[in-house]
Amino acid sequence: MKLSVNQLHPISEFSLVPDNQLQWLIDKSYSQNLKKGAYLFQKGDPIDKLFIVLKGKIEVKVEQNGNYKHVTLMDTHQIGGLLPFSRASVALGFGEVIEDSEVLVLEKSHFREMISNHYELTESLVHKMTSRVREFTKDNVQAEKMMSLGKLSAGLAHELNNPASAMVRSAEALKKHLGHVPEKFKRVVSLKIEDHQVDSLNKILFDKLNNRPENNMKLTERNEKEDELEEWLEDHDVENAYELTETLLDFCMGIDAMEEIYEITGKKNFPSAIEWIENVLTTEKMVDEISEASGRISNLVGSIKSYTHMDRAPEKILTDIHTGLKSTVIMLNHKLKKKNISLEKEFQENLPQAKIFVSEINQVWTNLIDNAIDAMNHSGNLKIKTSKDQNFIKIDITDNGEGIPEEHLNSIFDPFFTTKAIGEGTGMGLEVVQRIINQHQGDISVKSKKGETTFTVYLPIT
Repeated sequence: MKLSVNQLHPISEFSLVPDNQLQWLIDKSYSQNLKKGAYLFQKGDPIDKLFIVLKGKIEVKVEQNGNYKHVTLMDTHQIGGLLPFSRASVALGFGEVIEDSEVLVLEKSHFREMISNHYELTESLVHKMTSRVREFTKDNVQAEKMMSLGKLSAGLAHELNNPASAMVRSAEALKKHLGHVPEKFKRVVSLKIEDHQVDSLNKILFDKLNNRPENNMKLTERNEKEDELEEWLEDHDVENAYELTETLLDFCMGIDAMEEIYEITGKKNFPSAIEWIENVLTTEKMVDEISEASGRISNLVGSIKSYTHMDRAPEKILTDIHTGLKSTVIMLNHKLKKKNISLEKEFQENLPQAKIFVSEINQVWTNLIDNAIDAMNHSGNLKIKTSKDQNFIKIDITDNGEGIPEEHLNSIFDPFFTTKAIGEGTGMGLEVVQRIINQHQGDISVKSKKGETTFTVYLPIT
């Protein structure tokens, strides 16, 4: 049965195309009937035909490590394949018929005549191509953003859980600790010491509180000091000496400090005085722990805000590149710790700012750093270096992993190319990275050998 112009009218792209041009399309094309399970095209086939699905359904999918991933569905009255002025040359995926289909096929050899003589038809197909590119780009950027979010969310939950749990533990311990204060206070007020003695004790105590020394003792040294201090306190009639030694040593109050306090208070008052001092130090330590944990949460939230740039309009702004790199490292810190990977930062001081879309460039850092971590074994080394190169800011991200095989180097920025297992990578990460860098009039390149892979990004300063 010969195809009529009326059968093309339901196709939205042809709503404004004159019938004589649609008739030309029918006359120059041929109809192809495909059974379910057949392929309209396969990976590696030349893209040299325009397809119009007259009826049926064709699933477009790509292969990733022996598995197939759905890309789109060509349904009845949809257009696919080669379009005017398209640069595509080779099919990257497969078009599998999932419902018996009839397809109208126009060979590339007729495109020159179409472009020369049939303006409205050509215009409609070019519009289809630009819409397809726009939708493809939007969908894949969104998919890659969701993939980046997935990479970060588990780690953020872990990073936030640790300080939150620490705050709960410290708050509970502080509440319990303060519950014992009344009985300790009773012993304190029973002390019979002169004002100058109180002043001397206060000086020792608040010197430690205001100028808290850093305790860098190794574990074996710490255990020895605790044993010595416990024994000394027991010899000087201090009950529960074991419970006091940990906090005292946290503030570097060893036997020398105890002897000084003993000399001020005397034998009778010393046990109550040292218990009071330990009580104040314990309270200070618990408050410090709560403050530190809440500070970590605040810093994480600040890093998230900086990373997503969610408080700013989506426009290019002058930005310190280091801010985004540091935020991204914080976001991925859980993966660094999990694999015991050391991080080396070589950031040039006074580096000029670049005018960028902040959240998009942070997405670049996420992909590159996350890929570098995945490429390394346990106890690897990640290096991030920034420098000024002519009118560009240069960022090098280097890992000491297995490297990228030479045969893959020319393909890693291609859409859907991935060396990861199915479900672990979309194959869009580096393609999106390259697109974002191109959007900024920058450049990205890679050099790789076993034990050293470096991605280099150039971003223009102006």
